Amino acid sequence: MRPADLLTCKQEGRPIAALTAWDALSAALVEQAGADLILVGDSLAMVVLGHATTLPVTLEEMILHTRAVGRGLQRPAAQQPLIVTDLPFLSYQCGGDAAVAAAGRVLKDSPAAAVKLEGAEPETLAVVDRLVRSGIPVMGHLGLTPQSVHQLGYRRQANDPLSQERLRRQARDLQAAGCFALVVEHVPADLAAGLSQELSIPVIGIGAGDQCDGQVRVTADLLGLTERQPPFSPPLLAGRALCIDALRSWVAGLQPQSPPPPTTPAAPAAPHC
Repeated sequence: MRPADLLTCKQEGRPIAALTAWDALSAALVEQAGADLILVGDSLAMVVLGHATTLPVTLEEMILHTRAVGRGLQRPAAQQPLIVTDLPFLSYQCGGDAAVAAAGRVLKDSPAAAVKLEGAEPETLAVVDRLVRSGIPVMGHLGLTPQSVHQLGYRRQANDPLSQERLRRQARDLQAAGCFALVVEHVPADLAAGLSQELSIPVIGIGAGDQCDGQVRVTADLLGLTERQPPFSPPLLAGRALCIDALRSWVAGLQPQSPPPPTTPAAPAAPHC
């Protein structure tokens, strides 16, 4: 799967299935499940590395995990899902040169074929344009943008007409700057559906209704492995509880068993006369 293939999916009306992965094991599961796209998301900062937000993860860590994801794929290269890696906080917000260097490292030093970045401020649009002109495919991300958690929180975005029009304008700007696809997170469903109709590039939703060109989810959330899931991504199974119960059963099986109670010797039989 290549970035251009996602546009074909949109044109043919075939929903795009995107899941996150963070190592070889999760990548193998996602590939076998039939995902079109694997996102090595900076959510791994929270899911895997134990941080409270996505902000602390480094570029080196994103590259390390993307390499591990690539090693988990087993299909021939032409049949593998598209790998897209998040550019972490402050790897692209400091100007075009820094952004090209960071995104270039991702593509040179890992199997990723594209990068994803958040927002559509003028500085970000300039970075997108610079990356695309440098031959680096870019996926955009609007709505709830986790790297802006201290400014926006984790609440639903674009709830009023003014902010909805602003998001529509940003989406058009990202398309014009050269993004090959756009993730919209935790926004009203009718807004996301309208964007899917208006834009020529695929719109991939998460917490944005079911009328987008595709859906993306954090795999650990769907498997119920995280302690808390976002309201728009309920778990498909109680994975955390199942794993804990299975491991607890194994640990219990290692404990020494209580010895059987001592037996009382039988009294000697009376002699026969």
